[in-house]
Amino acid sequence: MNTMLAPVLALILWSLIVWLWMYATRLPAMTKAKVRPQDARHPGSLSVLPSNVRAVADNYNHLMEQPTIFYALAFCVQIAGHVDGVNLALAWSYVGLRVVHSLIQNTVNLVMLRFAAFSLATIVLAVAAVREALVLFV
Repeated sequence: MNTMLAPVLALILWSLIVWLWMYATRLPAMTKAKVRPQDARHPGSLSVLPSNVRAVADNYNHLMEQPTIFYALAFCVQIAGHVDGVNLALAWSYVGLRVVHSLIQNTVNLVMLRFAAFSLATIVLAVAAVREALVLFV
C-alpha cells in the first residue's frame, strides 16, 4: 500500500490502545487511593497514584505532543504526492519507535532507554521533514 495514511492510522490506533491502558490502570489505582473523580480536576491531584500508573498517563500525553508533527508531515507528503518507499519506511519507523517508547515507559520506564527510543524517533521525523522540505523548496 503506497499511502502515508496507514502509518498515521496505526499511530492513532496505538494512541487509543494507550488511552485504554491508562484508564485500565488509573481507575483501580484511584479507587485504591480513595481519590474521588471530582478530586482529580486538577493535574497535580493524581500525584498520589503509583509511579507505574502515572507513567501510562504521561505516555498518553506524550502521544498527543510530538506525533502531531508526524501527522501534519504525513498529510503534507500524501497531499503533495511525494509518497515513496523512503517516506513510507521513515513513517513506519517513526510509528514503530513510538510504540517502543510507549512500551518502555509503560513497563520498565528506564529513562535512558526511553530517551534513546524518543531520540531515534525524533531523528527519523527530522529526516523525513528535511527530505520533504528539500523536495518542496529546492
